[in-house]
Amino acid sequence: MKLILASQSPRRKELLKLAGFDFEIKIPDIDETIDDNWKTFESPEILARKKAASVFEQFHPGNETVVIAADTIVFLNGKIFNKPGNDAEALYMLQALSGTTHSVITGVCIRTAEHEESFSDETKVVFGNLLKEELEYYIKNHRPFDKAGGYGIQDWIGVRIVERIEGCYFNVMGLPVRRVADVLKKFSLTGMNK
Repeated sequence: MKLILASQSPRRKELLKLAGFDFEIKIPDIDETIDDNWKTFESPEILARKKAASVFEQFHPGNETVVIAADTIVFLNGKIFNKPGNDAEALYMLQALSGTTHSVITGVCIRTAEHEESFSDETKVVFGNLLKEELEYYIKNHRPFDKAGGYGIQDWIGVRIVERIEGCYFNVMGLPVRRVADVLKKFSLTGMNK
């Protein structure tokens, strides 16, 4: 079986490689706007399914191809913190998350032309407090505009502000790798083909 990662995220690429999988990358072309009718916690899984379907529509992979797509969103008190568009949005998000516990939900869809499995994984992240100047330093030097919630747990801010997590660390990076690997086994992909 051939594997396609439907994502341009460097972190998802890194994690899937670390898990031992060989894959191609195809970028889905979808509108990632969250519909007001969707339940907030279902949004990442719905978007992941849309991304996977888009790869089949755009690139027409064969029956021996498995596509994996994912979408990660940060939630705090029912509010969605997606990717910030600029410095001001990133600062707003980080100030709102500072000193709180928030949820990171990654929705995953793994499918062939004939079979699909999808799921969501949640990790609770507890942030300590950082001063505005520290948050501005982070935004200026780490440019977190491709990250849900405006931060990467694996970089400077993760070391400085994350007090603890409940759940999968890699889920916060964008891919709950253990669960993904378990589902990929059902598609005869083990990550041990070398």
